[in-house]
Amino acid sequence: MVRIHWPCTIFRKLPILPDRKNGAGRSGMKNKIWAPVWRHFPAVIWLLLAVSFAMRAFLAWWLELGNDEVYYWTYALYPDLSHFDHPPMVGLMIQLFSANLLYDNELFIRLSSVVLMSVNTLTVFSIGRLLRGERAGLIAAMLYNTSVYAFVITGIFILPDTPQNFFWLLSLLFLLRLSSCSPEQKSFARLWLAFGLMAGLGMLSKYTSVFLWSGAAFFVLLHRPAWLRTPWPWLAAALSFLVFLPVVVWNWQNDFISLSFHGGRVSPQAGLKPQFFARELAGQWLYNNPVTVGIIWAAILAWLRKVSFAASEKIRLIALVALPPVVLFLAISLFRATLPHWTGPAYVSLIPLAAAWLDSKSAKPQFPGIVFVATALLLLVVWLGAFHVRYGLFSPTRTQEAYHRLGKDDPGLDMYGYRQLLPEFSRIRVEQLESGSMANEAGLVGENWFPLANYDYYIARPLGLQAFGIGEPHRLHKYMWINRLRGGLRQGADYWYLTNSRDYKHPAEIYGPMFSEIIAVDTVTIMRNGKPAKRHFVFILKDLRQLPPDPLEK
Repeated sequence: MVRIHWPCTIFRKLPILPDRKNGAGRSGMKNKIWAPVWRHFPAVIWLLLAVSFAMRAFLAWWLELGNDEVYYWTYALYPDLSHFDHPPMVGLMIQLFSANLLYDNELFIRLSSVVLMSVNTLTVFSIGRLLRGERAGLIAAMLYNTSVYAFVITGIFILPDTPQNFFWLLSLLFLLRLSSCSPEQKSFARLWLAFGLMAGLGMLSKYTSVFLWSGAAFFVLLHRPAWLRTPWPWLAAALSFLVFLPVVVWNWQNDFISLSFHGGRVSPQAGLKPQFFARELAGQWLYNNPVTVGIIWAAILAWLRKVSFAASEKIRLIALVALPPVVLFLAISLFRATLPHWTGPAYVSLIPLAAAWLDSKSAKPQFPGIVFVATALLLLVVWLGAFHVRYGLFSPTRTQEAYHRLGKDDPGLDMYGYRQLLPEFSRIRVEQLESGSMANEAGLVGENWFPLANYDYYIARPLGLQAFGIGEPHRLHKYMWINRLRGGLRQGADYWYLTNSRDYKHPAEIYGPMFSEIIAVDTVTIMRNGKPAKRHFVFILKDLRQLPPDPLEK
């Protein structure tokens, strides 16, 4: 048995277990698919998992849902083969971990992120151990938990990245095991089928998971062409397509509206946009922790200089999976705006590579100090961000901020104040019901998927109201389908309309003569840390004169 000798000096000297034979734990476990994932984890890993899980679970419960998160709640509320923005897996995860929305508070909506982040940590440890041994695995697990993308975006928030990252990392683990297999081994077929299934589920989570297959295809063509003479790569590809088929069917039924939407997001625009490129580059570093990204690129440069710190075929495989999306989205950002988290799976793929390189730099049985620098930076960012959302630590101070624009420049307010709004809107609604101005069944309308989804979850849901979207298709997204599922708008009916000072839009500017009368009813000021933070404005829209055209009508 390997012993852990805990030092009594400083936490930086926390020891790492020496490597077990072949970096695979118990003899004979090396080629088994699941053994590295589920067995033989050192005590340090369990400590890391416990601390990380507790912190993320608390934040998942403490913070209100963001704009995207409440929107993906509608995926669970109205499941389908696919959706306007993304494939269906994020909605399925919410359904699974909330018992089909039986428990629908913030913690249970986000619970898959909290749980799967812990599983991902074990997978990253297994990949690092496969590359160089147990110490590299431990360093990889620590570095993975220093990534804002991994810890927050996929570990606290519920987004399509949550299931994508889970299936992506498992796919990468199976690919890396395949790289040292031969077609004669029994595990060869099982690993290919496991990869095909996980990659298909990854594509069922987010379209960018197709980079798993592009990386695998390049690796096979360049380094293992003989594999193509076996049926298993082809069967794996067929399995991935079969898993992804519901998304294809849904898009075919809806004129490929989702693929067209995403194609428009990445199609080049005229003229270079250096500011977009700078934002994408900075975002990649910030989302993945500047210290961790620095280690990653140091490892890549060492590999390019032919420095040996892991098996060459495994390094090449990781590079073929991870580097193309990084380069592609940087290239796209030269011409149009991109989002830095699109490359998140690529960077988490590179973390075990960085850990292997870092492990090769020192023979001392401790975590390298740079890992704790990255950890400290992550903790600083996460807790400052969380306290800002709740208490407004960094809110700009203006003496004469426009009444209808209060909090406009504070994105933290997208996750704050809806819990306060519910009792105030309930009071306003009761007053209008008692006066006879509104009927009990009057629904709520909005012209954009956010903050309509926020009002849907935090206001309409607890009060038993129906929320509808009236607006342009590119702003309604899934609400085009939700309108139908909720029975549609009714001519002559009255509706509530809410807007807030983060993105104020007066209903008269949007709907004009669509309603007979538009009445400004009340304003709710949201207080944060004893100061006004933003305002919600409540309107009544009387007598819908004419039903808006259904954008889904062909």
